[in-house]
Amino acid sequence: MKELLLRPVRGGNAFEETIERLLQTIRLGLASPGDQLPPERELAAMLEVSRDTVREAISSLVDAHYLVVRRGRYGGTFVVDVVPSGAITLGRDGELLTRTHFTPAEIADILVLREILETGAARHASVRALSAAEREQLWAVLGESRTANDSDYRRLDSRLHLFIAELTGSSTLLAQVAHCRMRINELLDGIPLLSPNIAHSNEQHEQIVLAILTGDAQGAEAAMRDHVSGSASLLRGFLA
Repeated sequence: MKELLLRPVRGGNAFEETIERLLQTIRLGLASPGDQLPPERELAAMLEVSRDTVREAISSLVDAHYLVVRRGRYGGTFVVDVVPSGAITLGRDGELLTRTHFTPAEIADILVLREILETGAARHASVRALSAAEREQLWAVLGESRTANDSDYRRLDSRLHLFIAELTGSSTLLAQVAHCRMRINELLDGIPLLSPNIAHSNEQHEQIVLAILTGDAQGAEAAMRDHVSGSASLLRGFLA
């Protein structure tokens, strides 16, 4: 699934967008700790940027402790074993900086965007004619999130939500959901991971997936709305 977000960069600053795509791939769980990234040449072709841009982006992510470069016969670029958490922003010189505060207006803004994007994604995924492989993978991704331990839960939870967006067939929607999910996870990193909430989220995930697999558009949308509303309530309670 790591290729999901490694699509051509379009517009803006190629370096910043390359950083964002690689970060999304790492922090949203599409590349797991210890995974090897594709070679620079392949990444450049996938993102449609120069190899110099890819090399600079990788260097910045090595400095920020997201990637490690190993030399030798079995060398390459690998995701670190323990991925840093917390909110980040890109500095003026391309460095990754820690962000420590979100205003109530910023929190409200991202929660509204998430509800619109993810409820729409669930509805549209449910009305598409999914292939047998897509249906099987959706169920498998659900199973991974359902059996995840605390340290892996948010990463695998993100994978499930991103795959639902992928099932809509819209790469633009997928990119927007990924960007939104990065912000949501930065907020979630600021609150405790509560076992009762995880259990409830797993139940809601199953309702969402079953509605998608049975073509129940209204059910998928309603189940996703309940799910994101619960997360929003927790975030407002702890952070706003």
